[in-house]
Formats: sequence, structure tokens, C-alpha cells
Amino acid sequence: MEVLTFGVSVQSSHSSRVLVASPWEAMGKGTGSFGKRRNKTHTLCVRCGRRSFHLQKSRCGACAYPASRIRKYNWSVKAIRRKTTGTGRMRYLRHVPRWFKTGFREGTQATPRKKATVIAA
Repeated sequence: MEVLTFGVSVQSSHSSRVLVASPWEAMGKGTGSFGKRRNKTHTLCVRCGRRSFHLQKSRCGACAYPASRIRKYNWSVKAIRRKTTGTGRMRYLRHVPRWFKTGFREGTQATPRKKATVIAA
């Protein structure tokens, strides 16, 4: 008998021929097929930087890019806390409280300070 295992024929005493399937053939969607999955569905998002941008949908699962509004749901308080204002650089907004103290004035010149008088002893 000739037995074919993984494309290699093995001689046996019987006259019939038996084909043994390789473990990669007749594969379902289960455990055995997970090793064959090599194509990436998600890549880095240009807005939030997370690996949540779905390539076929062209949509980010974390921030909903390219939608103009950031994805946010009120049922997850901790998720909002992680992404809210103040967790990033705030390049503009961090100066606003200082401007508010002076009434958002612009184009003025600071009044000159008087020099401290030195007491001669």
C-alpha cells in the first residue's frame, strides 16, 4: 500500500492507495486557521495615533476619523477621562486663563517699573 503524507509517498504491504490530508487542508475558521491570518485589518490612525483605523471601512474605531467630531459616548466615564481636554498639550488653551486676567488686552505696552532706591547707610 502506498500512503501519501504531506506530499511524500510511503510504501505499505497493501495494494490500495491512501491519501492522508495535511493539517493545513480542510481548515475551518477555528483554532487551526488562526496561524494563517497574516493580513492586517487595522492600522495607525492619523488623528488619535491608535491602531484602530479599519482599512476596509476607512474609519477609526477609537476616534471615528474621518468624521469631524471626536467619537465619545457618555456611558464610559473612564474613557472620557482619558481623552478629555487637559490630557494633551493644549498649545493654545493653556494660555487662556492668563489672558483672561488682563481682559484679553493686545497691542499695549507694559508700564515701566520704578527702580528700587538703595538706602545709603
